[in-house]
Amino acid sequence: MEATASAKYLRGSPQKARLVVDMIRGKDVNQALAILRYTKKRAALSIEKCMRSAIANANEAAEKANVSIDPDDLWVRTAFVDRGPTKNRRRVRPAPQGRAYREQRHFCHVTISLTNDAKPEEKTSKGGKTTEVKPARLAESKGRRRGGAAAAPRAKRTAPKTEVKTQKSETSEKPVTKKTTKKKVKSEE
Repeated sequence: MEATASAKYLRGSPQKARLVVDMIRGKDVNQALAILRYTKKRAALSIEKCMRSAIANANEAAEKANVSIDPDDLWVRTAFVDRGPTKNRRRVRPAPQGRAYREQRHFCHVTISLTNDAKPEEKTSKGGKTTEVKPARLAESKGRRRGGAAAAPRAKRTAPKTEVKTQKSETSEKPVTKKTTKKKVKSEE
């Protein structure tokens, strides 16, 4: 039995709502509700409402089909966030030197799908660790590369080259180390 619920025109940007939705994808319903309840993100409250609506839809569909269903057996099969409109919701924020910056109020649409089918089996790797199988939506995006700062290679910092010279002191047998840096000598013309 599968049930879907969607919440449309939720306040907040879809990028911020995706951070919350990514935490609950593939989890049991009780575990997902606990995560949503104690997450300190603004989008968590509206996503929790959508989740409870999906649970109620599953119960209703089961009653109509004359099938008994246990809400504890449900798990989040798919959950995704789409971008909503920003048109006609533009604001202007005062800026320095008489300018004005445009500020857009973002909206998003959240869709959650629950099912009580068997979960995909967990794969075991050679090291003995179990890895969870990700839902189809994440598996498709695995081949894509991330852009921005996450994909940019970091520059390696190199220290100036130093030479270590060892000299034996006349009084003791311990080697004395001295650090010297290479200096370029300008040739006089």
